[in-house]
Amino acid sequence: MRSFAAVCCLAVWLIAVLPGSAAAAPPAAVAEDKAQVLEQKAAEQGREASVPSDQAITRSEVQAVDPKGEAALDDAITCLARTLYWEAKGGEAADMQGVASVVMNRLGHEGFPGTVCEVVKQGIKERTCQFSWWCDGRSDDVEEPVQYTVAKEIARKALNQQLTDSTDGAMYFHDRHVHPAWARTYLKTAETPRFLFYKPRAGEAR
Repeated sequence: MRSFAAVCCLAVWLIAVLPGSAAAAPPAAVAEDKAQVLEQKAAEQGREASVPSDQAITRSEVQAVDPKGEAALDDAITCLARTLYWEAKGGEAADMQGVASVVMNRLGHEGFPGTVCEVVKQGIKERTCQFSWWCDGRSDDVEEPVQYTVAKEIARKALNQQLTDSTDGAMYFHDRHVHPAWARTYLKTAETPRFLFYKPRAGEAR
């Protein structure tokens, strides 16, 4: 008959190795690991990338990431969600979805970086930020938790390739209330309540 100590040791081992056990990776870590794989796949395959259901980020996993909206911006989910939040907060979900599509369309495209964080931080060293909130000098922490929850869900769908690109391949956008000179050189592809979206006429990015 097995001793009590042996049974205890076996129980500890089972907890440590069985899927779904108490020793399994926390949801946030799982989501961040999945996102890293998904952004790499998107950078290599673009919109043609397919995501099996067992590799997709779940709703509970994505909401576990950066729960207070003040984590370091060093993983794909946080970088994307915080960008959607700050670029389009106060707007409608369609605005966030459009911005998410721009980020994903840039990912891995010639002329743009190969990770989400590199895409949204592009130009920060030169103070020519592609996404203006990086250069505004203000805190990057979240102020409206409910809107940030929406931003994380949209980021999840974008990384899972579950977000329809309503911008028709746009890689640029601007607020309706501004009129940048660069917009005249690109093809306008879509509009949302807050933004106008564009893509290069001949496919080149700069």
